[in-house]
Amino acid sequence: MTNPVNHQPLPSDSPGTALLTDHYELTMLQAALRSGAAGRRAVFEVFARHLPHGRRYGVVAGTGRLLDALERFRFGPADLEFLGGAGIVDAPTLAFLESYRFGGNIWGYPEGDCYFPGSPILVVEGTFAEAVLLETVTLSILNHDCAIASAASRMVTAAGDRPLIEMGSRRTHELAAVASARAAYIAGFASTSNLRARYEYGVPSAGTSAHAFTLVHDSERHAFAAQLESLGTSTTLLVDTYDVPRAVRTAVEMAGQDLGAVRIDSGDLPVLARQVRALLDELGAVNTRIVLTGDLDEYSIAALGAVPVDGYGVGTSLVTGSGAPTAALVYKLVARSLDASDAGDGRELRPVAKRSVGKPGRGGRKWAVRHRDERGTALSERVSLIPPETGPLDRELLVPLVVAGEVVGREEASAARARHRAALAELPPYALQLSRGYPAIPTVFDPNGGEA
Repeated sequence: MTNPVNHQPLPSDSPGTALLTDHYELTMLQAALRSGAAGRRAVFEVFARHLPHGRRYGVVAGTGRLLDALERFRFGPADLEFLGGAGIVDAPTLAFLESYRFGGNIWGYPEGDCYFPGSPILVVEGTFAEAVLLETVTLSILNHDCAIASAASRMVTAAGDRPLIEMGSRRTHELAAVASARAAYIAGFASTSNLRARYEYGVPSAGTSAHAFTLVHDSERHAFAAQLESLGTSTTLLVDTYDVPRAVRTAVEMAGQDLGAVRIDSGDLPVLARQVRALLDELGAVNTRIVLTGDLDEYSIAALGAVPVDGYGVGTSLVTGSGAPTAALVYKLVARSLDASDAGDGRELRPVAKRSVGKPGRGGRKWAVRHRDERGTALSERVSLIPPETGPLDRELLVPLVVAGEVVGREEASAARARHRAALAELPPYALQLSRGYPAIPTVFDPNGGEA
């Protein structure tokens, strides 16, 4: 495995991901090994029964991270010693885990695409034993990253052509911060404050100073002088530590009319932004940009649409999914081979599904296409139990990610970012409204996969 940006081999002692799982995955494996069901061919699918309340689409993100995690899903000596010593599994199960390698196939919606209730965004096919072990780590990654990307996409829509900076690292787990920056970039954020995200995934990073930098100096003037000397006049000066108008005057006086930008992080942002814009123009700094930060979300960003600002920084709301911190994705067995002795080749599979009240499933391995009109606007998500007969207006949604255990679907985050722009452009206009509504397009279950 290589670093996706620097293309350097990761350290051989890079931590594995096999213990990022739930206890019951291993107890199921142990029991299935005893019953003989472990070798049955099985198909699991990841889907959402519903979108977060009022949302009109979801965004697929985390696939690249999942593929990285899959390559490191190994039970090393220390893992096996822990599992055996704690009595979590028996000796035959430890022997199985020692040589565990996922050797099946995975298809998925490519990163950046949109999804809807019932969309089979990931299809995992292998033996029951090898596929069931991937449930927890798959859901951990996809539920988080899809939630962040879905919130970020709404914020990008609300911002229009004004760039957004992701700056939520201090509001979440340190590794979740890196994943959040990547997901936000895929959904259209321009940059991140997180350097690890830049190192691992090539997400552009940005940042200048915090209030502590101003406070550690003897005066605001001294702080501005130090920053300008170090970073040049194109920098962004933070002007709300004390008195905003006075700070703006000092900033322009010291940097000149070519000052890059000023940042406002507190107060009545719409009022302050208008005042600052007027003052900058009065001082001749007509090209100096205004960046707003401070507990913004998609709704406050939309409300600032008529305010003369040039960009936003978003932290807490972004890394918590703006009220929907999980995508509510599930990983369910939908088909298996006919008997315990038949590993099968994927052609003779029996559909299986839950029938419990409130959480019913739909059995059978799925395929999906997005049906569009002559203008390229999406009309429906069509899900079938056989490969569909696609028409000229249909777009097939599932692509190969893993073939016979080998990753084939890895790509740069920039490719997913471009795909998301195209996927949004494909949706009907009302899909981008922030008001509560139904999914932008219906999910139509068509067992026979007929052309729409």
